Amino acid sequence: MSATRDEFLATDRRGLRIEVGVMLAVTFGVSGVIAMLQLFDAVLSGLSGRRVRLNPNLSRYDLINLGLNLASVAQLVAWGALGLYLLWRSGTTPARLGLRRVQWRDVLGGLGLAALIGIPGLLLYLAGRWLGMNAEVEPAALHDTWWRIPVLILSAFANGFAEEVVVVGYLITRLKQLGLNQNRAILASSVLRGMYHLYQGFGAGLGNLVMGVVFGYAWCRTGRLWPLVIAHGVIDTVAFVGYVALAGHLGWLK
Repeated sequence: MSATRDEFLATDRRGLRIEVGVMLAVTFGVSGVIAMLQLFDAVLSGLSGRRVRLNPNLSRYDLINLGLNLASVAQLVAWGALGLYLLWRSGTTPARLGLRRVQWRDVLGGLGLAALIGIPGLLLYLAGRWLGMNAEVEPAALHDTWWRIPVLILSAFANGFAEEVVVVGYLITRLKQLGLNQNRAILASSVLRGMYHLYQGFGAGLGNLVMGVVFGYAWCRTGRLWPLVIAHGVIDTVAFVGYVALAGHLGWLK
């Protein structure tokens, strides 16, 4: 009986390892590898002179551009939904993950986390630019059109949903089920988060690694994922929309 149970557990863990590998290959794992290669390319050609454009135009035709950007938003939401589905299939519901009905404490917690991460993150970006360790990042490269601001906000919160569900909720849960303790699971999640931001430079990788540690411990302590999603969405919204509003007035944003 014991041998049969051990064989079942071994098969179960093997299946989880395969699932995690496929999940990361579909989502942020391959993004991390691509970001590392982009960083190597930028270093070889001059990192400080590299310009990274986020939320770029995807077509010169306005409605096609809108459709492609909305498809990118939908893809991010689908990544998060896939993580939730895989966890639900194995008995971990969204509620257990911390995605119950949004409460005011989730909003307030999210705003607090956004301030805690966002303000030092901006200072780290500026320091990285000064030291030549970061590329120049243009957060909102979309041209001026009637749908730009709504799509930037949707993109911000879609990024928050996908990253926090997959990289925190899904990955940490699965790594614990595979035998890692909490600290190692959070570290692995944070390293992944830092990796797929390396295309922006070393400072971005380090800053997002720290963000991953803070968010990972916040989730493990509170058991609520909404504050992380909200914080991430607010940080990205401020970056995207703030750039649109201020780039013409602040020289260091150009």
